[in-house]
Amino acid sequence: MSKTNPSTPSDLKTIGFTPFIYRSDQPLFHVSAGMPIGDALAQASDLLSLAKSLAEDAAYATDTDRHAWAAYYLTAMSKAVIDDVVKVLTPRPARTKSESEAERPESN
Repeated sequence: MSKTNPSTPSDLKTIGFTPFIYRSDQPLFHVSAGMPIGDALAQASDLLSLAKSLAEDAAYATDTDRHAWAAYYLTAMSKAVIDDVVKVLTPRPARTKSESEAERPESN
């Protein structure tokens, strides 16, 4: 059960709005909703650590680009996780009543 106004950061969860790795202008993957943000950030840290190692390998391997591509995908996943967590932590601006009414579909 999700809380609307969590009292501590440990209660916050990913919202799952952040896509990554696009094909034909469609996201192939997205961050899953409902993961505790601490766990999500720990996973992003692990992915970035692996990407760093692969990027270093790519700098020395002149015969293949597989290390560089692996690092690219790992950083794309990490960025999506971090962006999703930032969306959770960044307060949305308050909307006025007229802004809320403007978004409602008109009835005929």
